[in-house]
Amino acid sequence: MRAALLQMCSSDRPEDNLDTVLAAINEAKAAGAEMLLTPEVTNCVSQSRTHQREVLRHQDDDPLLHAVRDAAAARGMWVLLGSLAIKTTDADGRFANRSFLISDQGDIAGWYDKIHMFDVQVSETETFRESAGYRPGDRAVVVETALARVGLTICYDMRFASLYRDLAQAGAQVLTVPAAFSPITGTAHWESLLRARAIETGCFVVAPAQTGNHAVSMGKPRQTHGHSLVVAPWGEVLLDAGTAPGLHVIDLNLKEVDKARGRVPSLRHDRPYTLVT
Repeated sequence: MRAALLQMCSSDRPEDNLDTVLAAINEAKAAGAEMLLTPEVTNCVSQSRTHQREVLRHQDDDPLLHAVRDAAAARGMWVLLGSLAIKTTDADGRFANRSFLISDQGDIAGWYDKIHMFDVQVSETETFRESAGYRPGDRAVVVETALARVGLTICYDMRFASLYRDLAQAGAQVLTVPAAFSPITGTAHWESLLRARAIETGCFVVAPAQTGNHAVSMGKPRQTHGHSLVVAPWGEVLLDAGTAPGLHVIDLNLKEVDKARGRVPSLRHDRPYTLVT
């Protein structure tokens, strides 16, 4: 499976971010990639709920989603839109942080709403309350594709190892972790967590990331860690994209999944236990 990871510095203008994704689809196709993967909140990086209400759309009306589906079909390429911020019909007005896996025919093969909300204070000056603007999902998703069985997750999910174990035991060979990671936690934890998830599951972990200082027209500015990563099932880092935006193409040998799990078959070694406190 030849994959292309798009490392982005998305703005809060969906139309500009769409141009970046469409150009990447063409570039990835020219490089022989079979799947393009984009980061979390590909369409809009913003912490302003007012701005989000103005520019975000419902899934059925989202122009970026429609355009990428058309481009995927035209190019015969699978596309993981790492996530889009989209409107919902929830009474409280919260958005969904939704990952879409689009087939090479332009169909939505699977979708996943981020389960774990990033409600943290990472420093005295950097606080996030994702649940104030986004409603959490409640379903884990593995998608059978012509290329691989893909388990869908998003960013902060990576701190919850049981989700990844469940996806692997449900058949996932590739785990996607699109992200918009904080530079503070990214420096400390990004690579370690992704390598751990790969080692524990014997899966490829593919994590396309947002990077840099994001242009915003309203609200607080945002900076992200970058370093899109691909980790092999045995834990080796196969790709670290650094901090510059751009496209990175890599070949994944899915035979390595069975090889790693054969060497350490821990996915078959669960045992019941009693917790004593």
